[in-house]
Amino acid sequence: MREIDCQTITKTIARLCQDAAYLLPEDVLRALQQARQTEESPLGQKILDQILLNADLAGKQRLPLCQDTGTTVVFLEVGQDVHIVGGNVYDCIQQGVSQGYTEGFLRASIVEKPFSARINTKDNTPPVIHTDIVPGDKLRIQVMPKGGGCENMTRFTVMLPSEGRKGITDFVLRTVEESGGNPCPPIIVGVGIGGTGETAMLLAKKALTREVGQTNPDEETADFERELLGKVNALGLGPQAVGGRVTALAVHIGTYPTHITALPVAVNLQCHSARLKEAVL
Repeated sequence: MREIDCQTITKTIARLCQDAAYLLPEDVLRALQQARQTEESPLGQKILDQILLNADLAGKQRLPLCQDTGTTVVFLEVGQDVHIVGGNVYDCIQQGVSQGYTEGFLRASIVEKPFSARINTKDNTPPVIHTDIVPGDKLRIQVMPKGGGCENMTRFTVMLPSEGRKGITDFVLRTVEESGGNPCPPIIVGVGIGGTGETAMLLAKKALTREVGQTNPDEETADFERELLGKVNALGLGPQAVGGRVTALAVHIGTYPTHITALPVAVNLQCHSARLKEAVL
């Protein structure tokens, strides 16, 4: 049994919150650079140039990539041979988010009493935490600040099984088209298929943590990802929905077995500031 001190987790979370806000991941940068080469619309090219310049300045000056520093979504993979000591792991994560956002002067966007007073918590807490128990003695932490513009375009439905691949395609395309410029394209499209309602929603969100352009290991699913990416980009929304060839950088699909009566499908969009940082303790 390997012990990990809770305060180490707090410090790591604080650092990841700030790094995620300032530093665009390398895979996203490469995808944006490729999009700049692919885009044919002059206005779309100009927007992509601005996005790339913004990313460069944010990294060099340690400034937020976007003023909306998002809901802090934390994915944990806890090795079954890990023992966390010195506190409750969720409390330590919350402390880390609070430290990261206040010390980094990042915008606090979270409100409690969501359907009434909507009181700002002042430090962007509490985070949204998803935990998986895995083999081993490591703790993997991923921090994803999820902006409101893209998260608010999340959609979910339960289809009849007979709607199949075509029904999913129509739902994904309709979601992207109706979202327009709200999720700040070029986007990454996360699609969750199967399980139950909450399973599909989580699959769609977790699909956004995959390296941009890394296909699903299942060939049938990978083929569907390629098909959907082509059709999403054929919509012609383009960067920031001003028109163009590059609406999405990637489509990532996650699947799970489901009930014979159902076909749950969720779509979760990620903006061009696809912020994600991770550490393994």
